[in-house]
Amino acid sequence: MFYLAKNQLADPHIARSVGKHGNWSKRFATLAEASKYPALTTFYQKGVVAASTPIADVEMVALDFETTGLDPSRDSIVSIGLVPMSLSRIRCGGAKHWIIRPETRLHSTSVVVHGITHSAVADAPDFHTVIDNLLAALQGKVVVVHHSLIERCFLDAALRRAVQEGIEFPVIDTMALEARFSRTVWQSLRAALLGRQLNSIRLTDSRTRYHLPYYRQHNALTDALACAELLQAQCATHLTPATPVSAVWS
Repeated sequence: MFYLAKNQLADPHIARSVGKHGNWSKRFATLAEASKYPALTTFYQKGVVAASTPIADVEMVALDFETTGLDPSRDSIVSIGLVPMSLSRIRCGGAKHWIIRPETRLHSTSVVVHGITHSAVADAPDFHTVIDNLLAALQGKVVVVHHSLIERCFLDAALRRAVQEGIEFPVIDTMALEARFSRTVWQSLRAALLGRQLNSIRLTDSRTRYHLPYYRQHNALTDALACAELLQAQCATHLTPATPVSAVWS
């Protein structure tokens, strides 16, 4: 998992890739009619839960990517990890992990971060070969990520290059939730006045606040599992099982 720098958060390429829809069910129906790629059409036809559904009743899948860099227009996905989950269970038996041959050059700076080397991807499948399985694993579920700009933008860009269609889907972003839960208006104001940094909302630091164990970072499958556990802890601490999913997704 990479984190975007502050200047990249305002990048117009990223901004236009992240649409927020008040009615995801209606949006999926519209996209299903417009989609041409079969697996993507099926993904949209499967639909999404109603916004009023209690979060305890929502089937989810935690998702994480490792990439060759931070710019989805120039960099690409090098590994994918996902773990099916709900608030009551993390289904490790259904977890999937792919190392794939990136569409763009594997930079030495990213190799240092995630440890996936040129030799590791030399004989790996390319993104085209995992698209259908990936979309099948995501369909009918709400995607859980830590920093939604990465997964949304990189998956959209990868699909546009591969099948000439992008993708839209609702996400529960544990990083955004942690900013909401751990950074009150008073804390933000106090930090600004005193010139102090706010609480870190990176995945490892966020997990520490809930006394979750430390996992080695930057493995897509491990980070997906870490994200799943973090959401469960956040919901148990700050929400109720009856909280509508619309209160936490975007």
